[in-house]
Amino acid sequence: MGRQDNTRHPVRFARLTGIAPLEIARHMSDPRMAEHMPLLTGPWDEETARAFVASKENCWQRDGLGHWAFVQQGRYLGWGGFQKEGEEWDFGLVLRPGCFGLGPAIARQALAFARRDPRIPYVTFLLPPTRRHLRPLARLGAVQTDEVLHEGQRFLKFRLETA
Repeated sequence: MGRQDNTRHPVRFARLTGIAPLEIARHMSDPRMAEHMPLLTGPWDEETARAFVASKENCWQRDGLGHWAFVQQGRYLGWGGFQKEGEEWDFGLVLRPGCFGLGPAIARQALAFARRDPRIPYVTFLLPPTRRHLRPLARLGAVQTDEVLHEGQRFLKFRLETA
């Protein structure tokens, strides 16, 4: 996709319900996605995507916040956002392979949202140990706090103060 000029073409945060389930299924079925997503165990179809969107919409209903679709010039880039895990707000970002370079800018935009939201005094990130490039997290101010098991998989846990 190449480098984007986000000032001319900003990334819009939209609800996942506005994205065709087939588009999400194609994204999540790309074999490159599984490289750093140990909980992704196989290809998605439209039904899987619909169930995923419904579960994320349930988070919006329960917590008043959840995951967004990221869209630029009408093009779906991926999804991510905040999900309440116990008392913590976990941030996730899952971009299409051709959009990985937009990750830092999208993360900064989402974290700016978190800093304005009084419900979110800090954000956590869970990354699989296969992620080698952790410098962008450090630049944001996140620090590794732990290693945790989530659904039987090991993750590195980071925390970023937002208050």
